[in-house]
Amino acid sequence: MSLDEKATKPHDRLALALSEDMAAVNALIRDRMASEHAPRIPEITAHLVEAGGKRLRPMLTLAAARIFGYEGPFHVHLAATVEFIHTATLLHDDVVDESKQRRGRPTANLLWDNKSSVLVGDYLLARAFQLMTDTNNIRVLAILANASAVISEGEVLQLSAAQDLATDEAIYLQVIRGKTAALFSAATEVGGVIAGASEAQVKALFEFGDALGVAFQMVDDLLDYGGASETIGKNVGDDFREGKITLPVIKAVAAADAEERAFWVRVIEKGKQEDGDLEQALGLMAKHGALEATKAAALEWAAKAKAALAELPAHELRDMLADLTDYVVARLR
Repeated sequence: MSLDEKATKPHDRLALALSEDMAAVNALIRDRMASEHAPRIPEITAHLVEAGGKRLRPMLTLAAARIFGYEGPFHVHLAATVEFIHTATLLHDDVVDESKQRRGRPTANLLWDNKSSVLVGDYLLARAFQLMTDTNNIRVLAILANASAVISEGEVLQLSAAQDLATDEAIYLQVIRGKTAALFSAATEVGGVIAGASEAQVKALFEFGDALGVAFQMVDDLLDYGGASETIGKNVGDDFREGKITLPVIKAVAAADAEERAFWVRVIEKGKQEDGDLEQALGLMAKHGALEATKAAALEWAAKAKAALAELPAHELRDMLADLTDYVVARLR
């Protein structure tokens, strides 16, 4: 891909428009991830923070604040807060999932150990709360503290729903609203709050982030059954091999006959997978239109996100967020 082609991506245009702010965010992250007494903390944090992540969540905070003309400095603190919370959840997730790869690189728990990953994740959460209090704004503290609780709740719910074919679409939506959408919506909401947006506008920012986060996770779950490894940052079929109940599986199980259900019980609930099972699962999903139905759901949530943006003032960054929303689901085509 040429540089010109890369520059046409909505995410890259957004990064370019927010480059000065993001430089300040990155400098603050580097400063706050330091530890005088425990050198392993910056080692592990740097491994993940500097692994080439898109920094989407902090950019949502910066963009939301800038749309309302905010001149700083606390949008930078809040963007760094959001990134620290996100990084902490990644460290914890990789331990829970026993992952070996993250963004194409070995995970921290593989390079160091589980104990270090969990404890450094805890440290980053503590740093996040320190950054929040720097703003001296009790409302943004409440929003981000609530999001942190919802994220943890979503992860625990996912743990209890894993390998359980009784998991339905309502539970799935609750899980992804927790594990993904909660931080998206908090990121956009606090940007509006710190900038003094109206209540209606703050609500629209929340609804945009929530819908974008749901669409984003649905796309990720769908790509697990047909995306390229370099696109999704993990191996195709990982969710299947781990017995995760995502929307394509839920829709295929809901339409299954007795023989098909026995297959799903074996490979998901009992975890007894054999060569060729992933291909059979894909065949059943195709037979019942599960992948197409999941794609339609993701597109519907993306449309909700764009509708929420219409409530915000006309601004170049608002248009970029709309383009970003289209790009999230364009990965499906």
